[in-house]
Amino acid sequence: MRRLQGVPAAWLVVLGGVAAALHVGKLPPALPVLRQTLGLGLVEAGFLLSLVQLAGMTLGLLVGLAADRFGLRRTMLTGLLVTGAASLAGGQASSVPLLLVLRGLEGLGFLLASMPAPALIRRLVPAQRMSAMLGVWGAYMPFATAAALLAGPAWIGWAGWMAWWWLLGVLSLGAALALAVAVPPDPGSPGPPLPWRAAIARTLRAPGPWMVALAFGAYSAQWLAVVGFLPAIYLEAGLAPATAAVATALAAAVNMGGNLASGRLLQRGVGARQLLTAGFLTMGAGSIVAFAPWGGDGAPAAAVRYAAILAFSLVGGIIPGTLFSLAVRVAPGEGTVSATVGWMQQWSALGQFAGPPLVAWVAARAGGWQWSWTVTTGCAACGLVLARWAGLLEARRGA
Repeated sequence: MRRLQGVPAAWLVVLGGVAAALHVGKLPPALPVLRQTLGLGLVEAGFLLSLVQLAGMTLGLLVGLAADRFGLRRTMLTGLLVTGAASLAGGQASSVPLLLVLRGLEGLGFLLASMPAPALIRRLVPAQRMSAMLGVWGAYMPFATAAALLAGPAWIGWAGWMAWWWLLGVLSLGAALALAVAVPPDPGSPGPPLPWRAAIARTLRAPGPWMVALAFGAYSAQWLAVVGFLPAIYLEAGLAPATAAVATALAAAVNMGGNLASGRLLQRGVGARQLLTAGFLTMGAGSIVAFAPWGGDGAPAAAVRYAAILAFSLVGGIIPGTLFSLAVRVAPGEGTVSATVGWMQQWSALGQFAGPPLVAWVAARAGGWQWSWTVTTGCAACGLVLARWAGLLEARRGA
């Protein structure tokens, strides 16, 4: 197969990100089985859900710097190989500690596979297509989550959770092969890279990387906490497993609409502040309507609550697409784009690590999910402050 150029190659990068992100989304449909077979408590399940983010939470910035030196394509290939191998091994794990260790390795592979992708897309597509393509990239996580939530229960019911781990491991290795064959090799560096300390200092002294990182953390904490626990919430409410799977998959899938819309809206001149404000306001309001004890448990109230969750995910999807586009523009220099994205991924991982256990702790203390909105609206309020900061940065760049 000849190597592809431009947009077709960028689509393969997106598909590689999807293959890696499937490992983040593969756990929610397996949680009921794992809780039953392993005796996991609710808070323990929350940590198992978020453990895949440990590598990103601690190593995002350093991996971003390493990618600029090692090569964006090579880094992504390494990540897909690590993720695939860890998942194949996880399908043979015979103990909880081993499964947890392999889950951590999957997190490292996911970080290596996803972190260099925005900079790689930027290199592959023309400037006029960059915002739209980064909006597509922003949809890789909800697409993978929806696919895992939809296919996972049926596959687990048919072949078991171990076979589910094996299937996704094979998909990651297949994505690595496609990327190796079809995406052009990394070009040689035009000059010596900045020393590590200088690159870290340059990245962290600039306001732009901090703004996109904190905003992504505020977004990801609430999104994964809500969508990640939806299967368990609906099963506890008495829904059939197939119905709960479809409802949760749809809630994750509509997030893609917001991601795709963000790229088009940015191209049409809508400001990042307006997009981020709309996203965080809707997530805060949607979580209140979805979880606050206001209307009983009848069918009309349940329909309104589910509509609020769909709005929470759909309009909230504007946020990651906007932030990926901002990240490549607010990086303090060409050699710090991957570091900026890595710093953003690090805070995103921190949000995903902290959000589910915190919501689970509130639910355990309250004896139900009715106070979960206090956590998500707190995240949304932080996001609104950061949206204003984004507007100030945009005004400075336009001055």
